[in-house]
Amino acid sequence: MLTTLLQNVLNALQWGSFYSMIALGYCLVYGVLRLINFAHGDICMTACYIAFFAATALLGKLGGNGWAVFCLTLILTMIGAALLGITIERVAYRPLRRKGVNRLYVVITALMVGFILENGNLAVLGASSRSFPDIIDKQLWQLGPMVITNLKLMVIIAAFVVFGILQFIVQKTLFGMSMRAISYDKFAIPLMGIPVNQVITFTFALGSSLAAVAGILFGMSYPVLDPYMGTIIGWKAFIAAVVGGIGDIKGAFIGGFILGFIEIFFAAFFPSSFKDLISFVILLIILVLKPTGFFGVPRSTKI
Repeated sequence: MLTTLLQNVLNALQWGSFYSMIALGYCLVYGVLRLINFAHGDICMTACYIAFFAATALLGKLGGNGWAVFCLTLILTMIGAALLGITIERVAYRPLRRKGVNRLYVVITALMVGFILENGNLAVLGASSRSFPDIIDKQLWQLGPMVITNLKLMVIIAAFVVFGILQFIVQKTLFGMSMRAISYDKFAIPLMGIPVNQVITFTFALGSSLAAVAGILFGMSYPVLDPYMGTIIGWKAFIAAVVGGIGDIKGAFIGGFILGFIEIFFAAFFPSSFKDLISFVILLIILVLKPTGFFGVPRSTKI
């Protein structure tokens, strides 16, 4: 019983790490633009495919040097995802922002971008699933009654490292201060000489890079890739962000682990087919009882 409990805790930490890293990307864009980038899960999917092609090419040239392949693949994937995020912002969101259209049209556009990424992938690469290559040799460690893999440990550590780096960027850097300033008053900020468009572009690039980290680790952990793999994990990460408080980085991070623990332990006692159902029921309950999430705070509007 204790062994099962501890193993479920590890599994929950792993899934919570995936949700948290993707939820942080949602939180960044929403914090600056008050926009839910529903295409974020599909950016993670695209990053996973970028990592697949990069790793396959690098393995052919570098051979068995797994860590070198992993590091280069990670860098290339983050760059590719960042460029994708910048392109989406400039092509899809910036024209709407300049015209000052209703937010409903922006939400519809975000959903449309996600469908374009999914069906574009389907049209170009086909419907056949692809198997992510083994970059790093898998190792098993026996810790008392638990069995932990090096990959599972990497995912959990990566989530906390990403969170720490993001906190530093937002709290201690000039771009981070500009992002926080825009979130408070995006109309007054240009008068202070802050380049709003550059800060927003940086925000999309940073958020997409976080999705890239989650994408490559997800591909290594669950190596079956398909064009629709980002849909459900993207929605789950959005739920995690809402549960924690989508405007708060710490809240979105903790929300990912809350959702991970709920899902894993629910699946341990009930049929796993109900796992997705419970996630969306939780979202409904949170939106009804506490729309700002556990750590979010309501914002006042000046009239």
